[in-house]
Amino acid sequence: MATFKDFRNNVKPNWCPGCGDFSVQAAIQRAAANVGLEPENLAVVSGIGCSGRISGYINSYGFHGIHGRSLPIAQGVKMANKDLTVIASGGDGDGFAIGLGHTIHAIRRNIDVTYIVMDNQIYGLTKGQTSPRSEVGFKTKSTPQGSIESSLSVMEMALTAGATFVAQSFSTDLKDLTSLIEQGIKHKGFSLINVFSPCVTYNKVNTYDWFKENLTKLADIEGYDAHNKVSAMQTLMEHNGLVTGLIYQNKDQQSYQDMVPNYSEEPLAKADLQLNEDQFHALVKEFM
Repeated sequence: MATFKDFRNNVKPNWCPGCGDFSVQAAIQRAAANVGLEPENLAVVSGIGCSGRISGYINSYGFHGIHGRSLPIAQGVKMANKDLTVIASGGDGDGFAIGLGHTIHAIRRNIDVTYIVMDNQIYGLTKGQTSPRSEVGFKTKSTPQGSIESSLSVMEMALTAGATFVAQSFSTDLKDLTSLIEQGIKHKGFSLINVFSPCVTYNKVNTYDWFKENLTKLADIEGYDAHNKVSAMQTLMEHNGLVTGLIYQNKDQQSYQDMVPNYSEEPLAKADLQLNEDQFHALVKEFM
């Protein structure tokens, strides 16, 4: 059986020292081992940004896509080979700006993919601009007088779009983050896990200390029910989205693959796709 060390490779991450993405990488590797995967059972698909490099730092199948497009690729991988565990990853700019349309539609489809967003409330790779997760008044190179746009409430958005697994964590809480990724992998449907992953180089507001002072663990809220959507939405609104833990899960809704008519039991990746001469001529005839 594989251990988390088997999901390591010889590529050294070039994230800034102290970046929260190191913990996300470790959590993915630990979670993959804990649920019994082997490296060849896992595919990690990433987008553009600092966090997009993560697909090259894990010993598994990896695909570094283009900006905002990790989810279309991840969904295609899962549909072609349902035997693979597929993790999509990216940052808040990647998933909630240029890629937001893909995020919304992946959520509503409920395809069996785990999407991990490393949320640092800023564009890090391009040297510190305001992101959709930056708060009003946030000063960056793109908003020197302070942002006039409100921050996107992504967890509330996910619930409204019909998400069946919504969770949030903090990169310093490796145990909690690993557990949530394990639960997301096991969930039969789309799993959205937003991870507060501080940018130590460009974001001097949403720091590790700031999150420690402002985050509330759902486990500390007496009687919190992660299967009650109304309660989940109300709790998010009461805490301005600054909660960690399993926010909501619906185990009753079928996954996308389970609803596709005539979806083959044999993964497309393993099917014989060669055409014999008669099949070829029959296909050509349709277009003649």
